[in-house]
Amino acid sequence: MKIGNTQIEDTFAEAFGMRWTRLIVTAADDYWLDAAVREFTGYASSVIACDAETGLERRLVPDETPDGRPGAALLVFGFSAEPLAKAVSNRTGQCLMTCPTTAVYDGNPEGAERIALGKHIRYFGDGFQRSKKLGEQRYWRIPVMDGEFLVEESLGVNKGVAGGNLILQTETQAAGLAA
Repeated sequence: MKIGNTQIEDTFAEAFGMRWTRLIVTAADDYWLDAAVREFTGYASSVIACDAETGLERRLVPDETPDGRPGAALLVFGFSAEPLAKAVSNRTGQCLMTCPTTAVYDGNPEGAERIALGKHIRYFGDGFQRSKKLGEQRYWRIPVMDGEFLVEESLGVNKGVAGGNLILQTETQAAGLAA
């Protein structure tokens, strides 16, 4: 196949099954939201020797978030539900709960499976955490230095496919980065 001056050789595709979840992260403003997204997605471009693949799906305007604040949809991928749950809990506790003003909501409520999130990290509240049920959803309020960290008890998980399917070859590094 040729698109413009670019020859595309359709000779390789790598694909394997994975599990994925989606978090909605909100914060008081864009500064703290950006800090939270950078921390959560750092060191996560591949599951090769890493706990999960993560990435920013897209930014959300306040009208699209559960609490009316600036938000981001984050995707997280793992080989199965159990290691995915561990990675999401660890990253949430280490990267989001410690970032001022953040909250975490389930961005995949119709998921075929559920993994625990707030249910696990609530213990960081040292007995001062509180549970609140709104409709069918349970949330945990965990005291932190800037007030409280709100986190949904569990997240939906679905099956997905991942793989390395695109190789760009260019004449220069600048051309590759521009592509």
